[in-house]
Amino acid sequence: MRADRLVALVLLLRQRGRMTADEIARELEVSTRTVLRDMEALSTAGVPVYADRGRYGGFALLPGFRTELAGLNHDEALALLTAGSGRGAKVFGLSAPLASAMRKVVDALPEGQRVNVGEAAQRLLVEPETDLLSRRLAPEEIPDGVLSEVRRAVLAGRRLRFDYAAPDKPPRQHTVDPIGLVTVRDRMYLLALVSGEDRTYRLSRMLTAEEIPEPADRPAEVDLDRIWAERTARFLSDRHLPVVVRVTASRREELLEAARALRAEESEPDGWVRLDIIFEDPPHAVWAIWQLGADAEVITPQALRDALADRARHLTALYTP
Repeated sequence: MRADRLVALVLLLRQRGRMTADEIARELEVSTRTVLRDMEALSTAGVPVYADRGRYGGFALLPGFRTELAGLNHDEALALLTAGSGRGAKVFGLSAPLASAMRKVVDALPEGQRVNVGEAAQRLLVEPETDLLSRRLAPEEIPDGVLSEVRRAVLAGRRLRFDYAAPDKPPRQHTVDPIGLVTVRDRMYLLALVSGEDRTYRLSRMLTAEEIPEPADRPAEVDLDRIWAERTARFLSDRHLPVVVRVTASRREELLEAARALRAEESEPDGWVRLDIIFEDPPHAVWAIWQLGADAEVITPQALRDALADRARHLTALYTP
């Protein structure tokens, strides 16, 4: 851990120039005392770091102390920096390692590329936290320690034990063979096996998690795309409500945000879109479609049409003089 921190410290000074001990401590999330000890260790190891005293002082490196990664071209570096700007690393709890990796990539580039790539990366944004309607896309809250423990078990191929609170059920302990982690719309799922049977768990419902020092009984090779598609198909076919609905193109995204899944889509010549979507249950479907008013029309099932008509009649009676 300390070796990684010392490398990060050197890269910070190379990229930002002079920094105070407090600035370095905030960036590396350590104490000022730790920074001072690290500076002494770098100096002892022969790294040309020096300190300027006074109000505008700080730590800096002698000019020219650097290495270059000449084999990485502009587009390759830009791809790395752009991918690193997304929220995937944050969702999987890898923000700090990603920041460290990006500093190493930028620092290792030749001088001319470093400037050009940095400016180019500022013009590309991946997955911002809000959409055009100012709706915040916030990931689910996962208890402290759960994500790191689950991720460690998945990557190490070890079994996992956790307490899980399913909806409307008391918490229960599970022991599983983890296969992989998947994020969908900022929800994170653990794909696992229990006695060879497929299981899927939401990490936000895990209360605790513990890696077990036993090898997981799982396939050596894994295709998460295929596994997720198969489990999604089974999930949607069980205890959920399929609905065919017409919606104006301008309200399509709003309806899909409320739905559980989209099974099929077809454009209509009048500017409307026909969607085959899945809802949790009839009350969920009534609530979601009612929000759209006359911008949506249910085609099937008839029971859902009747429920919406009944609600409209009650509202009309309430407001009729």
